[in-house]
Amino acid sequence: TAPPEPTVTLQPSGTQIHSSVIYSGETVTVRCEIQGGEGAQWTYEWRPHKANTPPTSREYTISGATKSDGGGYSCRGKRDSSWTEWSKSITLTVLSPSKPTVTLQPSRTQIYSGETVTVRCEIRGGEGAQWTYEWRPARLNTPPTSSEYRITVTEFDSGGYSCRGRADRFFTEWSDIITLTVSSPPKPTVTLQPSWTQIYSGETVTVRCEIQGGEGAQWTYEWRPAKLNTPPTSREYRISGATKSDGGGYSCIGRRGSFYTQWSKSITLTVSSPPKPTVTLQPSWTQIYSGDRVTVRCEIQGVERAQWTYEWRRGQSSIHPTSSVYTIRVTESDGGGYSCRATRSSSWTEWSDITTLRVTVPIEPTVTLQPSWPQIYSGETVTVRCEIQGGEGAQWTYEWRPAKLNTPPTSNEYRITVTESDSGGYSCRGRRDYSLTYWSNIRLTVSCKLQMFHPHQLFHQKYLFL
Repeated sequence: TAPPEPTVTLQPSGTQIHSSVIYSGETVTVRCEIQGGEGAQWTYEWRPHKANTPPTSREYTISGATKSDGGGYSCRGKRDSSWTEWSKSITLTVLSPSKPTVTLQPSRTQIYSGETVTVRCEIRGGEGAQWTYEWRPARLNTPPTSSEYRITVTEFDSGGYSCRGRADRFFTEWSDIITLTVSSPPKPTVTLQPSWTQIYSGETVTVRCEIQGGEGAQWTYEWRPAKLNTPPTSREYRISGATKSDGGGYSCIGRRGSFYTQWSKSITLTVSSPPKPTVTLQPSWTQIYSGDRVTVRCEIQGVERAQWTYEWRRGQSSIHPTSSVYTIRVTESDGGGYSCRATRSSSWTEWSDITTLRVTVPIEPTVTLQPSWPQIYSGETVTVRCEIQGGEGAQWTYEWRPAKLNTPPTSNEYRITVTESDSGGYSCRGRRDYSLTYWSNIRLTVSCKLQMFHPHQLFHQKYLFL
């Protein structure tokens, strides 16, 4: 019969040997097996020839394998003078595994106390090998050493982590160090944009949860009040057209994975009706003369820091300054009722009450008496008249002193049947729209005239000058 065909096997027969792959430094036995040839006194010949160290053996052990031990191995057997055929070649590959890598899961190097992190040692190209692992720091080396560790971290766990792998007597290099930083949990801060804590109905405000040092993390957020917790919970909320029900305390907490920050301090938002402005004049005299400088100011109490824009009216006409204050050199046309309102964001205040600016123009009326006698007697009739030279055609109304003459509508003349009590000074001024003339004066003296009787009657005469 034909001699049997040998077979080359490798021992140990771990997974890496099934694929004919071992790692530098490992030990492998190459064996020539002849099925059905048991009991015979065989000698063996090997390819490559370096295995042929006489007496040629059935098996060879390679200790501390190197890349030069890689290649094809085949054998044949001989007994007496008869040789078997050459076996099929089996290829041995000797690899040097790559340098391990330490990874963190999650992959953030900034971790907060109380979070859970997995530290993993990965050896690329070392798949299939029966690796054990050695770690730095050494506290992770609890046998059997594992490729990964799951740690609920404290600040004590901060530091550098590195690893190496071992298969049989082979060790990889140490990995590069990856540094894990564990810090105290951050405390969020609630901010408002714009930053006013006092806002007005109708305005828009953004409430934002900021976590210092937590940039880059995939946070989800929880809010108080709970009405903001619309999933997925957001870092910020925009409140448009705020109402009083939006007022109150706002606080937030951040979450990533199973880790929660502390609750932020609460920030209180107050929503109120916009205030009513006040218009003031400086100087504050009610009598302003044409040519004077007057500062008109729109004041909003309690909101000095707000960025307001202003709208002005004189009477029913809009005037264009948008500032809270402006200065004018007064002419007659500047007289009138001034009011203002203000806006910031999308909210408007009410219109202020009207403040009236009256301009005194350089016109002096003349007060006359009719009749113009210097001596008037009780019981006579006198007409007191206010005349404005150059003011013909204007729609004047008149103001008198003494005030008893000011029965509306005020007239430019009064007819008086005088008594001694009507003696005194009379003055007038004219008004049209918001313009005033100067005051003008005249004095009226009423006397008690002489009483005459028949000779047979008593005679009495008395004069009174007031």
